[in-house]
Amino acid sequence: MSDDFELVPSPEKEDRNWLPLIVAVVIVLVVTAGTVLSLQHGQSRSGVAPVGAPLDPYAGNLVLDHLVMSESGNLAGGKMTYVDGHIVNQGNRTITSITVQVLFRNFAKEVTQNETQPLRLIRVREPYVDVEPISAVPLAPGDEKDFRLIFDRVSPDWNGALPEIRILRVEAK
Repeated sequence: MSDDFELVPSPEKEDRNWLPLIVAVVIVLVVTAGTVLSLQHGQSRSGVAPVGAPLDPYAGNLVLDHLVMSESGNLAGGKMTYVDGHIVNQGNRTITSITVQVLFRNFAKEVTQNETQPLRLIRVREPYVDVEPISAVPLAPGDEKDFRLIFDRVSPDWNGALPEIRILRVEAK
């Protein structure tokens, strides 16, 4: 009896195509890097200025007065805090943007919240208050307008007094 074995050639080792995997990894890395960079860029634009940040040289020409605060609830169950006021441009430049620093303090007069945001002018009061950037209606020399600052959250350590508002940056035509 003869044993005939038929040898089946062993399959050659398949070369794996790594290109799709490499492309997928590169795409994930690019998207992740882009997200991180855009978040960092967003934070630097709306970042918080140090408490001792210098005021804009033109700030002395801008008078902020008639400050009042109010609060309202939102649909998510949170609370919004508003600081409304009046601004007068006593200088000789037409203002297109103002960035302010708002310092909320506790009972020991320590800063418990430090926010930097653009000053927005009140455009309409009825049926609700609507705001717009100063660039929409620049503040000419001698002009005066009402403004509103909006806060989604205020520190629970805040003493309830009006916050300090400092003019950090003024842009003009």
